[in-house]
Amino acid sequence: MGTDLAHARAEAHERANSVPLDAINLTDTALWASDSVLPYFERLRHEDPVHYHPSGQHPGGAYWSVTRFHDIVAVDSDHNNFSSSPNITLDDDFAPGFIAMDPPKHDVQRKAVTPSVSPGRLRDLEPLIRSRMQKCLDDLPVGEPFDWVDKVSIELTGQMLATLFDFPFEDRRKLTYWSDMISADPTSPLYTPDNWQAEFQAVMDEAYSVFIELWNERADAEPRDDLISMMAHSPAMKDMSPEEYLGNLMLLIVGGNDTTRNSMTGSVYAMHRFPEQRAKLDRDAALLPSMISETIRWQTPLAYMRRTATGDVELGGKTIREGDKVAMWYLSGNRDETVIDRPNDYLIDRPNARRHLSFGFGIHRCVGNRLAELQLKILWEEIATRFPEIVVTAEPERVPNSFVRGYTSMQVVIPRRL
Repeated sequence: MGTDLAHARAEAHERANSVPLDAINLTDTALWASDSVLPYFERLRHEDPVHYHPSGQHPGGAYWSVTRFHDIVAVDSDHNNFSSSPNITLDDDFAPGFIAMDPPKHDVQRKAVTPSVSPGRLRDLEPLIRSRMQKCLDDLPVGEPFDWVDKVSIELTGQMLATLFDFPFEDRRKLTYWSDMISADPTSPLYTPDNWQAEFQAVMDEAYSVFIELWNERADAEPRDDLISMMAHSPAMKDMSPEEYLGNLMLLIVGGNDTTRNSMTGSVYAMHRFPEQRAKLDRDAALLPSMISETIRWQTPLAYMRRTATGDVELGGKTIREGDKVAMWYLSGNRDETVIDRPNDYLIDRPNARRHLSFGFGIHRCVGNRLAELQLKILWEEIATRFPEIVVTAEPERVPNSFVRGYTSMQVVIPRRL
């Protein structure tokens, strides 16, 4: 697998350096499915770090790519010139809740759900998270191939989402399904090419019918500590429109599902590709916090966020016009050689490992970042006591999507202990 992987990456670099600069299409799903997009980012960082993509490359129209670390921070920090409204993806089909808002409305809605992931709430959740992870890992087959994505990453994140929403536990895989559909590219195999909009709407209708029933139930009951109850009893959110309610729910589901789920898979994949890093962790458990941060940087589960220019603004010597879409490529910023040494390597003892862009920057920094880190921490504490090695038997299958950088399947084997 190692020789084939090195050859594939060399070919990707050659292709990225041979196409005309104006022909680079970062939203080409084939680049993401084959994990060959990084050389294109590298070229743009070096040659045109604020790059204009003309209409026709993406169904959502023309947009700018910002690919350097400090430029991304500048855009993400400036909500006056770069608005989160009307959407945080390059498509405009579905506005995902308060993340697609600016202050002050953003602030009051975000504040309403923050208690669900407060330090105290995480302390209360930790024993439950650990017991579920212990059971999940103890139930894995040893000496037999299985799909880590399905049996571990999807299962554990589905359980966590069901707890946060107090969602019917036996139906938790619906949350994963809805998350996959809402974040899927229209060209994804999940959709029929000529009917994707109708299929997307059917998924949203199904999700809304389930969640409005839960909303009505929670609104008529005493306040509880689940997310739906918090929204139903919050002065800032209790009078939301149906679209805004569903948007906030989908935001929280996608955020809770994709970030943690793909970091769980990415951590195992990274440790397989860089076995000397697993050896470091086995020798020194104190490296676990930096290992978690390095995993989230190296994986970058959400590849970009979009902003929309509120007026003409200069960035990197270019003039971005009012109304233009701007993609802040967190994945590229996390590979910026001028900020991060050896950025393509996975180094669990990296100095300043928390200096990454995967959770965003500024007022929109991921509200559940501490929960994501806690789940990864517990997962690897439990892996360390059980499995000296997890062997990835083939290159993982990846999501054909430029927004979610994730995995659809990863076959592994846990060797039997002699």
